[in-house]
Parts: sequence; C-alpha cells; structure tokens
Amino acid sequence: MKYLAAYLLLNAAGTTPNAENVKAVLSSVGIDAEEEKVAAVLSSLEGKTVEEFIAEGNEKLASVPTSSGAAASSGAAAGASGEAAAEEAAEEEAEESDDEMGFGLFD
Repeated sequence: MKYLAAYLLLNAAGTTPNAENVKAVLSSVGIDAEEEKVAAVLSSLEGKTVEEFIAEGNEKLASVPTSSGAAASSGAAAGASGEAAAEEAAEEEAEESDDEMGFGLFD
C-alpha cells in the first residue's frame, strides 16, 4: 500500500514515477523500500493511467459481497436463542446502571 501511495503522490505532483523516485518518497518519511516490491508495483502499473487503475479498483470493490448476509444469519441465530439473549440483556442493564448505587461518574 505504501508503495502505491508513493506512486500516486509522484503522479499527482507531475513527476514520473520510477523506482528511484518511489524510493526517495518512501525514504523521506523513514521507510526502507524493498526493491522487489517497488519493481512489482511499477510493473503492475506500467502502461496504465491512474484513472484506468482506479477504475479497475472500483470494479473489484463492486464485486465484494456486502455484509447483509452475515446480519441475516446472526439474526436467525438470535431468534433461535431468544431466551438466552433476554437474560443477557437483563444482566447488562444491571451492570450498566450506576444510578442505583447513589453516585455517578461526574459526582
């Protein structure tokens, strides 16, 4: 990620992103750049514009499943053990209530 960030910073500054420039950006913030990783980032971005690269990333993000399936399955599990959940909620209420003790956090 840091190698990509250095590449994008150089591109935004109007400087040609190459291995030496990427290493210079990273070393300016105290990061020792690994030659293999710099070469991998530069080779994967070779021949592409930043706009094309961002469009590819957006397409990949669009194919990532959302968490709505996980919420539905946890809701079904909670329905199956509703009695246990009610007991836990009652215990949490008892633990959270400091007003009954006669003092509060800022008294």
